Amino acid sequence: MKPREKKLISHYKKMNEADQHALEKFAQFLSSNAEIIAEPLATPKIVEAKEDETVVGALKRLSASYFMLDKSIMLNKTSALMAQHVLQGRDKLEVISELETVFLEQYQELKNQSELS
Repeated sequence: MKPREKKLISHYKKMNEADQHALEKFAQFLSSNAEIIAEPLATPKIVEAKEDETVVGALKRLSASYFMLDKSIMLNKTSALMAQHVLQGRDKLEVISELETVFLEQYQELKNQSELS
């Protein structure tokens, strides 16, 4: 048995029953989180753009391609780009290109975070 394990058991034995139970629950919580964190990041399944794709179509395509991303994190950026297209008449190809960049950057950020953990 490793010294850290012995030390943990020593602390555990000194606790009352309620504290032992709390420690067990906490250890269970930490170990279940470790399993989630340890899972490798999924690789995007890039869906090709259709000919004459719309901005809404691009958002759906990118969401399907980058299924592992939390879209709410990108909501401000994506909705601002959508508004620029719809309300200000910004060219759809420019907007789609920027949307692709937003999704790719968010994936890269998530990938970097998963490599650090």
